[in-house]
Amino acid sequence: MGANWDAINSAGNAGKAHKPLGLKPPETHTPSAWFLGPNAENLDIMRDLVAIALDEHAQARKDYMERDPDMVGSRDPSYKTTVAAMKANLRHIMSELRGSIPLSSHRNQSHMYWDITMPGAAGYFAGMLFNQNNVAAEASPVTTSLEIQAARDLCEMLGYNMAATPEPWGHITCDGSVANIESMWAARNLKYQAVALARAARVEPDLQMASGLSVRKPDGTWARLLDLDLWELLNLRVDDALSLPQRLVKEGGAKDVAVQAAIDTYSIQAKGICEFNAEMLHGKVPPAPAVLVPATAHYSWVKAATLLGLGKHAVRCIPVDLDGRMIVSDLARALETCLEEKRPVLQVVAVMGSTEESAVDPLADILALREQYASRGLTFALHADAAWGGYFASMLRKAPRDKLTPDGEETALDDTPEEALSDHVRHQFRQLPQVDTITIDPHKAGYIPYPAGALCYRNKQMIFLIAQTSPVVFHDGEAPTVGVYGVEGSKPGAAAVGVALSHISIPPNTRGYGRLLGRCVFNSKRYYAALTTLAKPEDDFVVVPFQRLPAEKAGGTPAEIEAERELIADKIVGHSNRKLRKIFEDEPDILDLFQSLGPDLTVFAYAFNFKVGGKLNRKLDLMNDFNKEMFNRLSLQVPPDHEGDVPKTPLFVTSSQFDPVTYGEGFVHDFTRRAGVKTKHPTAVRFLISTMQNPFVTATADGNFIPTLMGVFRDTVDEVRAHIIKKHDLAKET
Repeated sequence: MGANWDAINSAGNAGKAHKPLGLKPPETHTPSAWFLGPNAENLDIMRDLVAIALDEHAQARKDYMERDPDMVGSRDPSYKTTVAAMKANLRHIMSELRGSIPLSSHRNQSHMYWDITMPGAAGYFAGMLFNQNNVAAEASPVTTSLEIQAARDLCEMLGYNMAATPEPWGHITCDGSVANIESMWAARNLKYQAVALARAARVEPDLQMASGLSVRKPDGTWARLLDLDLWELLNLRVDDALSLPQRLVKEGGAKDVAVQAAIDTYSIQAKGICEFNAEMLHGKVPPAPAVLVPATAHYSWVKAATLLGLGKHAVRCIPVDLDGRMIVSDLARALETCLEEKRPVLQVVAVMGSTEESAVDPLADILALREQYASRGLTFALHADAAWGGYFASMLRKAPRDKLTPDGEETALDDTPEEALSDHVRHQFRQLPQVDTITIDPHKAGYIPYPAGALCYRNKQMIFLIAQTSPVVFHDGEAPTVGVYGVEGSKPGAAAVGVALSHISIPPNTRGYGRLLGRCVFNSKRYYAALTTLAKPEDDFVVVPFQRLPAEKAGGTPAEIEAERELIADKIVGHSNRKLRKIFEDEPDILDLFQSLGPDLTVFAYAFNFKVGGKLNRKLDLMNDFNKEMFNRLSLQVPPDHEGDVPKTPLFVTSSQFDPVTYGEGFVHDFTRRAGVKTKHPTAVRFLISTMQNPFVTATADGNFIPTLMGVFRDTVDEVRAHIIKKHDLAKET
């Protein structure tokens, strides 16, 4: 179905389609007021919020053309039975839903989700009642304005300067996969834009007057556009390639309709890959373009490459180190190969918080490498996949002087300190304003209801490479709508309302989300400390954390590593948060140790191995079977047997595997070696994952809940060990 562009464009300036909303942040910020709670502690507040939304929506219906008639004059005799059936079916559905994973529980330590914020839920509910479609401003004047505001919040939180030139821009998507796909789509179209415009300037009479336009090459020198060879046209810097259409008009003297016609005729998005290669490149087709991603990259990157006709082999994985971070020297080798082969590089992706290891790639070094290769004539768009990690940037955004609830009142509910990001993570996140596009998911670390992803652009001109609308390339004001940019068509305005209301209630800075996620970082270190020290030397199992202990990273001896584990158990694991604070004050070296523990963010990968007769299992297949069974017992893969039952699973984790094809044999061999397993040719290694998104778990009403979770692990290990010994007939080795 074709879009009604006249209707879309008649909406005009979406940023001015609705007057300022006048939303005001609260003067105090207490995290315990932001969530419904594991035991629905704030049910009365949530009821009030939902009632406000429903009452105000109903009043809006009544206030519009209030003399209009009701839908019927009198109720049909079957009205009561119809209503009764609706209620009965809703109760039935609710009974079924009781069998869902209890995401808000302290026992949910699985995927990248926990509870949703009450303003996020109430905002989504309110927006859903109005059922606005953010595909066009005329179909959603208020929710489009809210989406623009929510996206500005995200851009600013990530570090983009909204007053800068070029101007940043962002929009809400359904998820991070769609945002990633969109970023590659834009990068692909950008890579070939200069080729198309140079061809048009050479042959189109309406562009002849602009044929003398000069452009800046990556090394800073200038040359006439028509004098550049194919490789040079493919490797202009991002902003220089983006500015070409406007410069052809403003400096070259061409009319904007002529430039738009050229784009509509000659661009790769107009012709498609095959015709573009045949007509634009005159048989001088370079090698297939590459997209370089770390081995930890999300599967959506391969999906994007296949959707764009590039093929999955266009996505080339760069190895990661033992911390799960991209190895920059290997990226340099891949770029060197592309340079030697004259292979265009569409995009390089840095992951800012991988979904399984929580690793943050060395973005600062990647940026330096981009400059190095640009000076040699190879350029590419740089994308940060911060779907998981993006909201942690709020920990770096300073807020006005906080007006916090008095300590006595606050600590009565939670006494969780806020932990700062590590030096490595902080340094990488401060580089985000230099990348071209950033994926971020409010429905992950933003605690927003699904679906709510987002894509943010450093340079707003990039969105016009994927726009399906009339000429707006030269439009200097706000984009006329958000729906014509991106993969999606119809999109729920409710998502934008949820994000916007959550942001105004929980500011995306150190006062709000930064405070919330700082507590999660602290809790993740406590969780890491407890699980890493769970197994004692006399126990019949071991815990192998993917994120190594500091002594292990430093190359310490087994005795030194064990001594550090004992120190963690003695000084960190067994204490309340208040006691731990006192220890940190008295013993700064323990604080330094604590801050060096665990993952870059809050996703923790680990595996178990077991002993038989006091000897550690050496077989990878048995270790994999052990961790598979741990996952089976600590997950919910089918609903409970009886309708209305809630799950009985005592703890929720998730699982994945390190595949040597993706991660490399050396990476997998090191992990199996640490687990005590001997393999000549490593195969995939199964491991478990916990995600700490609960800011309250170490300071509940009953104190630290992590020891309870460790008790579940210990009990489950005992059960699984007995099961594996029986299943594989290992009793004779006892």
